[in-house]
Amino acid sequence: MNPAAEAAHALAAVKDADRKHVFHSWSAQELIDPLAVAGAEGSYFWDYEGKRYLDFSSALVYTNIGYQHPKVAAAIAEQAAKLCTVAPGFAVDVRSEAARLIAERTPGDLDKIFFTNAGAEAVENAVRMARLHTGRPKVLSTYRSYHGATSTAINLTGDARRFGNDTATAGVVHFWGPFLYRSPFHATTEAEECARALRHLEDTIVFEGPQSIAAIILETVGGAPGVLVPPAGYLAGVRELCDRHGIVFILDEIMVGFGRTGAWFAADNWEVTPDLICFAKGVTSGYVPLGGVAISAAIAETFARRPYPGGLTYSGHVLACAAAVATINVMEEEGIVAQSARTGAELLGPGLRALAERHPSVGEVRGLGTFWALELVRNPETREPLVPYNAAGADNAPMAELAAACKKGGLWPLAAGNRLHVAPPCNITPEDVAKGLEILDEALSVADAHVA
Repeated sequence: MNPAAEAAHALAAVKDADRKHVFHSWSAQELIDPLAVAGAEGSYFWDYEGKRYLDFSSALVYTNIGYQHPKVAAAIAEQAAKLCTVAPGFAVDVRSEAARLIAERTPGDLDKIFFTNAGAEAVENAVRMARLHTGRPKVLSTYRSYHGATSTAINLTGDARRFGNDTATAGVVHFWGPFLYRSPFHATTEAEECARALRHLEDTIVFEGPQSIAAIILETVGGAPGVLVPPAGYLAGVRELCDRHGIVFILDEIMVGFGRTGAWFAADNWEVTPDLICFAKGVTSGYVPLGGVAISAAIAETFARRPYPGGLTYSGHVLACAAAVATINVMEEEGIVAQSARTGAELLGPGLRALAERHPSVGEVRGLGTFWALELVRNPETREPLVPYNAAGADNAPMAELAAACKKGGLWPLAAGNRLHVAPPCNITPEDVAKGLEILDEALSVADAHVA
């Protein structure tokens, strides 16, 4: 069998098994046709026909060091040969080292690390810690947020994925966070938006009863809702409100930690220290699933002589911890965090703003580091979104056409709502940034065709 025939045979087998046995998340199973991926390296992956895609999504915003970094792959293999698994109750060198490396990079005194398998479990446990620490039931989170798909995390979520899962019994209260482009506070400047958003949050606290609120959880930079960068002073203002009322401040850094915003943790951009940080994704570049909660001294002390009532069979799995140690060391050795900051400031930011000047469908560009979004509109003056909120089917056709145009050009996009997110690996080369922007430039003409 020649190579082309072998590839076709392999493709058919993968697709057949997928259709028969794999149940895909967030999907109507008979309406999807997943691309079969044959391999990946660096900022690219490719299909069985050899077509290469420049990945401007970093998978699901987690391949921070790109695909198949040889040092991380080797570290996982070395750990597998040494010790594949051990129960979480034991002290193990690689688990201790992963915790130490993470704690060294967290802000303030968040020096204890509780390991989970992924981000949603980190959110679940952070909320549990906050409730036990305070003895209070309620948790506040924003609309336009995503915190995971497990029971508490999906109820905390503020986007449409909550709708089919919301039990209205999770003790969650939603409020509006700052978003100047679509301000719920009729603000005209970042300073106004910040002040009014903080006043709204303060009013929410007062009317919910601060004595009943365990925690406020925020994505440091809103990810899935559209790369919502908080205005200067907002996170510090939330910190002050939490301190005033004895509320635990949780930052969800699952998507933005480990270099994504040009800092080890996005909170560093605003010099704010929360009480708990949830992390996952980039800590291993997604090579082996790992998440966790970084815990402040005060909350850790709550459980010094009182058992913490939570745990996971695979907490701090040694293969995942080996991937974390190798990933963090690679990021240090190769200066990837600083590279992400430079790429955003010198390449992605200017390049995307230049696209906005040429394309009337781009209403706003926002982001930092290697984490950006294009807000797409039908009318730049009225800011009508290119597609309605939670659009599907025919209503979502303009975004589907745009995504298809990107893929045709060899760029894999991350489309969400009326936004095109731009989140390549943090170590993407300048040449690949330029290539991706060129493909985007051509593809956006599809969106422009829908502008009134």
